Amino acid sequence: MAFHDALRRLPNLISLGRLFAVPLIVWLISSGEMAIALWIFIAAGISDAVDGFIAKRFDAASALGSFIDPLADKALIVSCFVTLGIEGQISAWLVILVVFRDILIIGGVLLSLPLGRPVIVHPLFISKLNTALQIILVALVLARGGLGMNDGQILTIVECVVAATTLASGVSYAYRYVVAATEKDVTDSSSHPNQLGD
Repeated sequence: MAFHDALRRLPNLISLGRLFAVPLIVWLISSGEMAIALWIFIAAGISDAVDGFIAKRFDAASALGSFIDPLADKALIVSCFVTLGIEGQISAWLVILVVFRDILIIGGVLLSLPLGRPVIVHPLFISKLNTALQIILVALVLARGGLGMNDGQILTIVECVVAATTLASGVSYAYRYVVAATEKDVTDSSSHPNQLGD
């Protein structure tokens, strides 16, 4: 029983470890220690797969984990993008686009709450693809700085693809918010026909 309880807590502990690794990676990038930052970034990515596997394989999923896991992932990626942008390793326009897309998603969810129209965000395929490409881009940039990798035009191509999927993902989520709000308006009007003339 004790082992099972410890196993159920393990995914959350791994996610917390990944979250606490964010300041370390930011400091390493700012200090020019790209190689170390790369290996920690890779370890963080592996930990994400591990905690997900444990949660599913041993029925260790929890409400706390469903919040901490995506928070850690988002904090890691956005922090890396912003820091690498400040260091001139990623184009500023792409950093702005990525951050704006995340603000759009979070803002849409928060705005829906006081309006009484909560929106449940389910990850779209384009969003999952975008996240994967963002991870690849960060890893490539860190590898170039830390391992001296000669990327040729690969980084430019990946940046463009990340920009396209980020834009597509943001538009998709914005469309879902509008549809959800419209459906709510239609439902309210149908439920209260006497208010149409107000």
